[in-house]
Amino acid sequence: MGTAVQRASDPDPATLLGRGKVHEVRTEAYAAGADLVIFDNDLTPTQLRNLEKFIDLKVIDRTQIILDIFARRARSREGQLQVELAQLNYLLPRLSGHGTLLSRLGGGIGTRGPGEQKLEMDRRRIRRRIRVLTEGIERVRSQRALHRAHRRDQNLHMVALVGYTNAGKSTLFNALTSSGVVTSARMFATLDPTVRCMPLDAHRTALLSDTVGFIRKLPPHLVAAFRATLEELEEARLLLHVTDASDPERDAQDAAVEALLDDLGVASTPRLHVWNKVDLLTPAEQHKFAAEDRSVAVSAQTGEGVENLRQRIAD
Repeated sequence: MGTAVQRASDPDPATLLGRGKVHEVRTEAYAAGADLVIFDNDLTPTQLRNLEKFIDLKVIDRTQIILDIFARRARSREGQLQVELAQLNYLLPRLSGHGTLLSRLGGGIGTRGPGEQKLEMDRRRIRRRIRVLTEGIERVRSQRALHRAHRRDQNLHMVALVGYTNAGKSTLFNALTSSGVVTSARMFATLDPTVRCMPLDAHRTALLSDTVGFIRKLPPHLVAAFRATLEELEEARLLLHVTDASDPERDAQDAAVEALLDDLGVASTPRLHVWNKVDLLTPAEQHKFAAEDRSVAVSAQTGEGVENLRQRIAD
């Protein structure tokens, strides 16, 4: 319903924006009839509370909206565990201090006055749930480690798709493996890792893994929670870095992917750059991408260049 931008060298520790800008956002939000203000930044618990008080509307930050999208997309038990853990770790320091007192005043031995605050009860319950979720995810990691050991015993090579969200990884996955994985133009349509056999030639088969899409400033809680899933990348002999060649923001998106691969410790894994959606480019642009070293130009949608990619993977 509206957008406000502020360029500032130092964010305000109390409200992120300057006081004048906060007032401007509040005025514009009410004039537009908005009921929610979203910040494309991470807000500290203090900033979140202050902004909601000053603007007098619900405020959510970048991490919160990404976690909400992940929660809607999670289908498997593993994905739901990982998303819930990330949400609780995000929520814990942001619990508001307005909890009511659960008074234990009354007759009887041991009655000493006001009881435990509801806030403290909520915190303790959340910490308990975090422990349960962490144990559940550790079991998932153990199971995944067993699967990886079994693949090593079978001498099956793993190839993993990585890339920015909505680059077309799942469509390419289907084209290479003849699978029916759900594809969508929505962000983070794939959360749960999928592994399928990928025929390379008459004698060889590899395993292809489709993983969660990356995004700039991916929330650290999410990276930590999805560590069990992202560990699949460590086993890969080859990474296919898929980029939407038609996206004008492709360079910034590639930089975000590179940074995350570095954080995950897999930046040194051999890599093939796959320029996807070249059917949306002019012939001159297609030629430019196809001529780059260690890269392949394809259209997962039309099938153009897919067999060439398969041959490059085999090589």
